[in-house]
This record gives sequence, structure tokens and C-alpha cells, in this order.
Amino acid sequence: MLTLSSIQAYNQPILPILKNITKPIYRSIVQSKYLDIFAVVFILGICFWRDFQGTIFYEGKIQFGIPMKELWRFMRQGAFPLGIFSILAAMFSILGTRLVGKQNNWGNFIGILTTISSGSIDYLFGNHSAVITYPLTFFISTYAFSNWKKGEKIKKRDSFYYLIILGGMILGFALVHLGAYLFGGNTDPTFLNVVSLVFGLSIGGNVCNAYKYEETWLSWVVYNIVQLIKNFMQLNWANVAKYIFYLLNAFVTLMDWKFNGDVEGRLTDASLDG
Repeated sequence: MLTLSSIQAYNQPILPILKNITKPIYRSIVQSKYLDIFAVVFILGICFWRDFQGTIFYEGKIQFGIPMKELWRFMRQGAFPLGIFSILAAMFSILGTRLVGKQNNWGNFIGILTTISSGSIDYLFGNHSAVITYPLTFFISTYAFSNWKKGEKIKKRDSFYYLIILGGMILGFALVHLGAYLFGGNTDPTFLNVVSLVFGLSIGGNVCNAYKYEETWLSWVVYNIVQLIKNFMQLNWANVAKYIFYLLNAFVTLMDWKFNGDVEGRLTDASLDG
């Protein structure tokens, strides 16, 4: 059972374990709370600089650049504040990713929740195949949370790792193109291929994360590069800002997991089951 005491335990400062590790600089960066704060401030700064908070979904289409003083008037007329929602979702998503990098299972739990918001946002930005792709991501994220809860340890890649990556790519392209055929949306071939590549990498990365392969973060390095391209195409500036940071974070976390291994004392069965 999830209790107040278990939540409070994970709100306590988590000191980096720097003793007997090969590359303490990577562990210090990954565990840094200051970097968590910087990530949130970075997203907010970029999004407000680009006036992304003024983005709305209104009368069946996305409209950009709505002044803040007029935003409430549009919302009362049925507009959805897509920009504000995207910014908040990006903030929680980036904090969840940081927690996963710290090997804190609450990051996987946040990932379950942000999968729902990310799927909704992606759909509104034209990726209607999100209807069938994001439920799969939701299932994988839930499995990762459950598997880490059992005490999964960081492992080296094996033959199963390569099967995961290959299977993820095949499934990604199949589901995205099937979704576009069934539900429409943006059917531009370049857009669909980019979305397929992103989703395929996402499936592989999320499944590898569930089994805690250290190369999980290599998958996320490639994934974040492609996501940058995709979100530039969609003009989703909240996610552009997010994935710039994600790319740097993924590289540093890859180095930490590869050279320094597991962090002890993370989420346990006792802390969740009461």
C-alpha cells in the first residue's frame, strides 16, 4: 500500500554514492538536484521566450501566439490550452526521466502518468496513430515500474537486447502506419516515417529500461535526436526544449550506468506495500 511515510521517504535528500565507483563525476551529475531544478527552469524559459504558452487547440485546429490576456476568453469559448498543458507535461516528464536515471523507481511511476498526457498532446499535434501506439507505451511503463520494484539490477547487453531493439523498430513502423491508415491525421510520408522511427526507438528504449540494460540510455540518445527533428516539424517548442536537455542527460546517464553500475537503496517492496 502506498503510504504518506513511503512518499516522504523519497522526498528526503538522496546523497550520491560516490565511494568505490569508477567515474564519480557522472554519478554526481546524474544525482544532482540542482540539475533537476535547471531542467525545469530551462523548459519554462525556452517556452515563454517562444510564447508557447499562447498555443491553443480551438475549433479543430492548433492556433499559435494567443496573448495571455486573451487566453482565458478563448478557454471560456471551448479552447484547450495546449501550450500550457504541453509545458506542464514536459516538466513532469523531464523530472520522471531524471529519477529513472537516478535509478529511483518513482521515475517509472511518473512515466506511466506522462504517457497519458504525451499521447493526448501528440494526437492534437497531428499524430492520430497515438490512439494505438501510446497504450502500448503505457503497458511497457507499467511493466517497468513493476519489474524495478522486484529489484532489477543493471545488466550488460545480450542477444535479447538486440531482439528488443529490432522488434521495437518493426512494431513501431507497423503500428504508426496502421494508425495513420485507420485514423487519418497527418499522413505526410516524411512525417509518418519520423514518427515511426521515434516510436520504434521508444518501444526498444522502454523495454530495455524495464530490464535495466545499461545501453538503455544509448537508445535514448538516438531517440532524442530524432525527437528533436519530429518536434521541430510539429512546431512543439515545449518538446524541443525538453529533448535538447534529454539528449545531454541521456549521454551523461549512459556513462554513469556503464561505468558506475547500480545505486543501492532505491524503491523497495516495503516502501510501496506498506
